Amino acid sequence: MKLETKRLTIMPCTRPYVASLSENEYPLGGHITTHLKKLDQDPEEYGWGVWLVTEKETGRIVGDIGFKGKPDAEKKVEVGYGFDPSARNQGYATEAVERLIQWAFTSDGVERIIAECLSENGRSIRVLEKLEMKRTGQEGDMVYWERKEENNE
Repeated sequence: MKLETKRLTIMPCTRPYVASLSENEYPLGGHITTHLKKLDQDPEEYGWGVWLVTEKETGRIVGDIGFKGKPDAEKKVEVGYGFDPSARNQGYATEAVERLIQWAFTSDGVERIIAECLSENGRSIRVLEKLEMKRTGQEGDMVYWERKEENNE
């Protein structure tokens, strides 16, 4: 499985895919290791964890996006993302996460996508606004967001 946009390829993280990468291609964070362990224990996690984002033109991995687990009983998933500093301010986060959201809404198990970010993280806030996510609250320094499937709003 892979998702594409005009400029990007988005692939779910699996052990074989990660094993094919060198540390120079993309430093693997703890969240990727945690996801791979969850995937080993529950194959249904496939697609609901980390995805790597690659520039089509260069093949360079520019970031990772994904969900923090399978849809819950409320048909909700939480999205997150992180990009290499050299890939920021190019619209990659908005482009990649929008495509992932579109994919999630094709699942019968998803009606809402949520997110959170720090109140001082202006870049992340701008991405979430571009993704048409609605601010649902704030607790301390954490701001909460939500986007409902269009036919459920």
